[in-house]
Amino acid sequence: MGLDTLIGFFVASVILALAPGPDNIFVMTHSMMRGREAGLAVVMGLCTGLLVHTTAVALGIAILFQTSDWAFTALKTVGAAYLLYLSWQALTTSSVMDSNEADHQPSLFWSYRRGIIMNITNPKVTLFFLAFLPQFIVEESGQVTGQIIFLGALFIVATIVVFGTMALLAGRVSDFLRRSPLFEKNIHRLAGGIFIGLAGHLLLIEVG
Repeated sequence: MGLDTLIGFFVASVILALAPGPDNIFVMTHSMMRGREAGLAVVMGLCTGLLVHTTAVALGIAILFQTSDWAFTALKTVGAAYLLYLSWQALTTSSVMDSNEADHQPSLFWSYRRGIIMNITNPKVTLFFLAFLPQFIVEESGQVTGQIIFLGALFIVATIVVFGTMALLAGRVSDFLRRSPLFEKNIHRLAGGIFIGLAGHLLLIEVG
């Protein structure tokens, strides 16, 4: 792959990461509710999930979800159920910034794990990779699997840059939440509504 191809792919990846979607919305809402460190942990979890999708495409597993309605429906149902679970947590949680409960806050690993589950249960990501990555493959160069893995890694770098910036900026809101319980409560309600909307959207998407 030439330098022009790699630069074009990276720029396209950055633009796609900036486009509103379930993952970056999840990063922002989680960062606002639990702070920038938790938001960054979610980003790393999402990128770990992207490794799974990259591997699936490289090994051809993604073809299963493109050709099997049953497999696609099963995975997106699991993803929607998880989003509804996140919504329920957001709508029923107590004040996450209460200093009396600071010792009971979830660990960064908990946020990291959330990011992984959020990403790998979205079959649209695998199908996106299946459609997007091959466009930049140079078949004449051989090593198609290696090229897919390399492009997947480059996409992850772009995601870390964009989502990491979002987490840091949204995390600033968490400082305000410490001083405004009412605003925090409204953020939780907003996050819960967003997760419900994303769950509905996920259930409506089709293989094609």
